Amino acid sequence: MPGRSSTSRLSPDGFAYGAAAGLAVDLLIGDPRRGHPVAAFGRAAAAVEQRLHHDHRGWGALHTLVCAGSTAALGALAARAVRDRPAAAVALTAASVWAVVGGTTLGREARAIGGALAAGDLDVARERLPHLCGRDPQSLDGPAMARAVVESVAENTSDAVVGALFWGAVAGVPGLVGFRAVNTLDAMVGHKSPRHRRFGWASARLDDVAGWPGARLTAALATVAGGDPRGAVRAWRADASKHPSPNAGPVEASFAGALGVRLGGTLSYGGRVEHRPVLNGEGRPVEVADIDRAVRLSRRVTGLTLAACVGGRMIIGALGARKRRNA
Repeated sequence: MPGRSSTSRLSPDGFAYGAAAGLAVDLLIGDPRRGHPVAAFGRAAAAVEQRLHHDHRGWGALHTLVCAGSTAALGALAARAVRDRPAAAVALTAASVWAVVGGTTLGREARAIGGALAAGDLDVARERLPHLCGRDPQSLDGPAMARAVVESVAENTSDAVVGALFWGAVAGVPGLVGFRAVNTLDAMVGHKSPRHRRFGWASARLDDVAGWPGARLTAALATVAGGDPRGAVRAWRADASKHPSPNAGPVEASFAGALGVRLGGTLSYGGRVEHRPVLNGEGRPVEVADIDRAVRLSRRVTGLTLAACVGGRMIIGALGARKRRNA
């Protein structure tokens, strides 16, 4: 049925309108203070964990399949329900993009901490830091908190924005919500605490796989959008592989090179001290003013990501149409 197949997926133009609208809503209002869909997913995933938790990788894999799989399936059902109504499909894409990206709230939290640091109010900065990352704020002084914020802005640009848009361009609404589900599960159970060392293994590995393309796209676009492209490429090539995370490494290294700062070093998570390698050792230490620079770089990367994803869909759509005409 030719007519039906032509509407089975959101058109490249439809994705562009929906993604742009979703990002615009995020820019205007950010995340809702109450009733955020990601928070609702987190509560549901925690409830599933209470029923399924065993200190075993297999049970953790089942937890990941139930939570991420059901979310992607719901997204697919919603997309299928509106596939013959272009306006509704655009609206669904816009709502999904707004629900899963977090660029505006990321920037607001980063700048709030930067403002507290600039005012010398370390207590307020320590109070707000857990909103952005999981490090132990009491163990950090002002410069260490500034570095933590810049690193978090870099990593979350990939996790909360670029990765979601990439999978949205590839798989539509199921890709958007599925990626966000996987990323949220990794944040919940993917760390190496005694409770989650085995149970969270599947979520952590799936997040590594799902985040791989978005992390490389983020690093590439940060290189283009930053103030020092050569420095970004140099840091990416030299230091990314030193990072314990296969995806955070390229992102943080490219941001470090683009901003001309030095990231990495000693940090503490949940009382556990880690000594991470330095990224962009030729850079200077992070200053408070670099937080705003990192946020502005993140926004430029977001804009370029939208353009790249829309452009990629249009190229693939044109090639598919050409193939059908020649068939």
